[in-house]
Amino acid sequence: MKDDETVRQAKRTLDRLGEEGGLSATPVMKSAASSVRDHFAAKDADGDDKIEIWGTRIARGLALVAFAGLLMWMIGQVWR
Repeated sequence: MKDDETVRQAKRTLDRLGEEGGLSATPVMKSAASSVRDHFAAKDADGDDKIEIWGTRIARGLALVAFAGLLMWMIGQVWR
């Protein structure tokens, strides 16, 4: 019955790690999502200049669209 004790101990360890947050990647994912959101919201642009903020947002949005188009084109080239 040593296997039963091993299983119980493993479950206790997993429960403890889950409570401590040791098994979660959520903080990392939240940080990455926040960083991406701030980038596309132009948080690094001059807050006093509305034109610079909107220009930065538009440019970054267009860059994302161009990247997606390039990625689709490249995948299309591989599948031929």
